[in-house]
Amino acid sequence: MGINVMPSEPCGTPESAPAAAEPRLILSDYRFTRTPAGVCRAEVVLTAQGREPVRGCAEASASAAGELRVAAEAALRAIECSCNGVRLELLGVKCMRAFDAMLVIVAVAARRNDTPLRLLGCVQMHDTLDRAAVLAALDATNRVCALVPTQ
Repeated sequence: MGINVMPSEPCGTPESAPAAAEPRLILSDYRFTRTPAGVCRAEVVLTAQGREPVRGCAEASASAAGELRVAAEAALRAIECSCNGVRLELLGVKCMRAFDAMLVIVAVAARRNDTPLRLLGCVQMHDTLDRAAVLAALDATNRVCALVPTQ
């Protein structure tokens, strides 16, 4: 028994698709350090076309799970600086193997105009797990933050 793939009708023309109010945030710089004292620190710089770069930092005790969490937290702090009126809380970060690839999944609770949202972002690891956590946080939030106008 196989799966039949049927051609689909277009969902709409480019003219009918809503345009995002803001360009998406892009990771422009990322630094991750571990101190001899067992503290890890992540610094994320995000940019969007026509806007000033924003920076987010986070630090905590070094551990495998803690490093992913610190990286995602730093990304969320930078995203909050860029997206007026959006509050973000990291619910969790998970690394898993699927389809012979390492994935990082980030769960975020967002609040925009008193409306709660649950967001998920997933990125395949290409460089390091902590950098993938930053990109997964961007993946989770870019759709929401692209719709928030700046002041």
